[in-house]
Amino acid sequence: MASKYDFIVVGSGPAGSATASALARAASHPKVLLLEAGSSNSDRNLRVDGKRWLTFQNQDMNWGYKTTPQIHCNDRQIDYSRGKGMGGSSAINFGVYSVGARGDYDEWARIVGDDAFQWTSMQERFKSLETFHGNLPSGIDKKYANPKPSDHGSSGPLHVGFASEWERDLPAMLDIFEGAGFPLNPDHNSGNPIGMSVFINSTHRGLRSTAADLLVPLPDNLTLLVETPVQRLILKDNRAVGVESNGKSYFASKEVILAAGSLDTPKILMHSGIGPADQLEAYNIPIVRSVPSIGRGLRDHCFVPLVYKRVEGGTDRAAFYGDEKVMDAALDQWNQDGTGPWAKFACQLGVGWFKLDQLVSSKEFKDLPADEQKYLLGETVPHYEILTHFPVHWFIPEFPQSSLSYSCMLVFLYNAQTRGDVLLQSSDPDAPLLFDPNFLAHPYDQRAAIESLRDAFRVLKSDAYAKDNIAELAAPKSESDEDLLEYWRQNVSSSWHMTGTVKMGKPEDSDAAVNSKFQLMGIDGLRVADLSVAPVLANCHTQAVAYATGLTCAEKLIEEYEL
Repeated sequence: MASKYDFIVVGSGPAGSATASALARAASHPKVLLLEAGSSNSDRNLRVDGKRWLTFQNQDMNWGYKTTPQIHCNDRQIDYSRGKGMGGSSAINFGVYSVGARGDYDEWARIVGDDAFQWTSMQERFKSLETFHGNLPSGIDKKYANPKPSDHGSSGPLHVGFASEWERDLPAMLDIFEGAGFPLNPDHNSGNPIGMSVFINSTHRGLRSTAADLLVPLPDNLTLLVETPVQRLILKDNRAVGVESNGKSYFASKEVILAAGSLDTPKILMHSGIGPADQLEAYNIPIVRSVPSIGRGLRDHCFVPLVYKRVEGGTDRAAFYGDEKVMDAALDQWNQDGTGPWAKFACQLGVGWFKLDQLVSSKEFKDLPADEQKYLLGETVPHYEILTHFPVHWFIPEFPQSSLSYSCMLVFLYNAQTRGDVLLQSSDPDAPLLFDPNFLAHPYDQRAAIESLRDAFRVLKSDAYAKDNIAELAAPKSESDEDLLEYWRQNVSSSWHMTGTVKMGKPEDSDAAVNSKFQLMGIDGLRVADLSVAPVLANCHTQAVAYATGLTCAEKLIEEYEL
């Protein structure tokens, strides 16, 4: 006989682990089942801080998704990596722990008509999730980082903070930004990210923190099953009563909560007969409920790199990355105590979020709906991001060893107006959907891409930065609109911040699939608790948003069921 639980949670990424952990730790101790399609990811060596940039290349931990050819990006197929295994994408992401803008959450609350998503409520959840380590290395001035304890948590399961050792040229780079007119921000996680900061890492003492940490110790009323991919829901009389995995059934007496992410939650729904009727009919999937908005509304951030070869000795990277023996010795040191070069190089980066006056004055901005303009003009809402010290040599095939003394900055496009789709391509529930983010399709996005690069050149072409450049390794041909946009088309990458494919909204909203209680409208006993529901793509690297989204869903369930 199949086992029965109170709640079943599908997916062990940040949202799913936060939901399952909070439910299981509720006072009434309900029986919770957490299902993960991948393996346990339990090897400590998968959590080396400085190798966070390489982990996503581990094919056992990555679904290996790609986009469809992107029409507005020279028909390129773009990497669309998603984490596979315990921790989901938190096990393969790049370790940036940012929460976004106060204005993001107030806008979320406005769209869905629920104050539970306002900044004041969401900040409390962020604080409950983290143990923040704000100590700076010896000799580092507090002007670079000086968070207020009141903005951070001290007893949560996620250990986040600053690296204990910084690369020698990082403070100097922050000074260059300040000299070019980019103000310093002592804490990008205060609710106002505007300014230049050092980013807060989801690592501590050289060790990556992932969603799996929310399940330690594992409550005895929480059952965790790995290598258990869910193909479809079990539905009875318009109610979700369980899930199917590889021919086996699992049942929930109260609710099924999907947290498989923006690319895979829609797949489970569609193969359960819940989704756009035309797609279901095309693949002979019986229609249980036609929900045209499922799979629509995909949003994502994207970025391009700017890379310059620097004068010899300008950075210390060549001596480390250019010598396999040095890297091996450093790994021995990391295995002993979590210190050394693998807890230093590319472990503390600079990051900044900025507004663009020239974007706001553009025709493309003025053509946006009034509500969107008001949101984008909010005090805390940035228009683009710059990230420094990215280890780009791992991402460019056959990167020349002679150029390891380099500087790489990433420029991120924020608040893109394009909406993409995830679509059925098979009646096989194990086949992925088609993923089309439709990058750079909207006129506003093209203008924002152009102006963000142009603004970044205020730093890159300043005397303080340019004097140490020897050669351009990756940069636009010129600062003309045409050359800047073509550089984006040819070099754009996803930021892997997929959001919005099972959008939350008010019951009367035609583009909404779930309500503010996370309930899939029209199906009882079914909730969606991952970033697919987010009606706002927050202005940050989104893992923190996923954790807080799952926690919010759990809080609503605990209150509703008096757990």
